[in-house]
Amino acid sequence: MTTRAVAYVRVSTDKQADHGVSLEAQEAKVRAYASLYDLDLVDVVVDAGASAKTLDRPGLVRVLAMVKRGEVDAVVVVKLDRLTRSVKDLGTLVEKYFQKAALMSVSEQIDTRTAGGRLVLNVLASVAQWEREAIGERTSTAMQHKASKGEFTGGHAPYGFALAADGVILVEVEAEQAVLAEARALRSSGLSLRATAAELARRGFIARTGRAFGAEMIKRMVGA
Repeated sequence: MTTRAVAYVRVSTDKQADHGVSLEAQEAKVRAYASLYDLDLVDVVVDAGASAKTLDRPGLVRVLAMVKRGEVDAVVVVKLDRLTRSVKDLGTLVEKYFQKAALMSVSEQIDTRTAGGRLVLNVLASVAQWEREAIGERTSTAMQHKASKGEFTGGHAPYGFALAADGVILVEVEAEQAVLAEARALRSSGLSLRATAAELARRGFIARTGRAFGAEMIKRMVGA
């Protein structure tokens, strides 16, 4: 029985053409893969200039609609990150769509028609998510270190500091530093991020936005 497949290709910026993931390069790879594995490639759907941060992309929506209607038996991508960079979104796709159709990745040699392919898919996605989170944590720590030395790191001044008139040096904001001290003390006492945020709210402390602190903001503020 012939496997009907649709290929999905995506680039987020034009610069990616310089790194072997241009739309043309991706299409050539998926067509070669389809020929090698005797897939009936019914279409190649493109998302140009689309970020993988969301599943709400015109091309991807079209592909998923084809899967839902039973028009294809498989979706082919060059790499998983062309489809999504989020473990949560990947889980959603697997649960809602890739029970009906197979997911095939050229680079990772994944074919979810087999138990082994599904296992490899889950492992690779988890490792990718861990790597991104680890990079984020290292970046956050480095930025906090620069801020503690009074160096401006771009964007908005971190909580507890303000940009001096020279536009380079960070100066402490006394009121915010007091909130930071309270937050660190609460965390040191064993309270969770959420509990720390709740306690700050109970004591009447609010964020720059005028709203209560959230767990994620507490994490950014105290670095833990």
